[in-house]
Amino acid sequence: MMLSDDKISHLTHVLLKGLIKRNLITVTGEESKIRTEMKRTIVAELKIGEEIDTVVRKKLQSFSRKIVEGSPEWEIMYKKLYREEEIKKDRASG
Repeated sequence: MMLSDDKISHLTHVLLKGLIKRNLITVTGEESKIRTEMKRTIVAELKIGEEIDTVVRKKLQSFSRKIVEGSPEWEIMYKKLYREEEIKKDRASG
């Protein structure tokens, strides 16, 4: 699910404020430029997640034996296939 532009902007403000408050970063430039880059990164990651979701759903629909969406089996297969797609895109963590 894609977040609205306003929600992403709010998120960047909260994240930047938290990073500064915890002394995890020191801002030497304009905060607006930092938030713009954060926003660009968030949008790009959400887009990749949506692309992976689409690929995984198509794979699940292509099985000869239909798996009911929302069933425990579907959830397990979805997570497995999603993880495989993340690895293909070098997006998987730990």
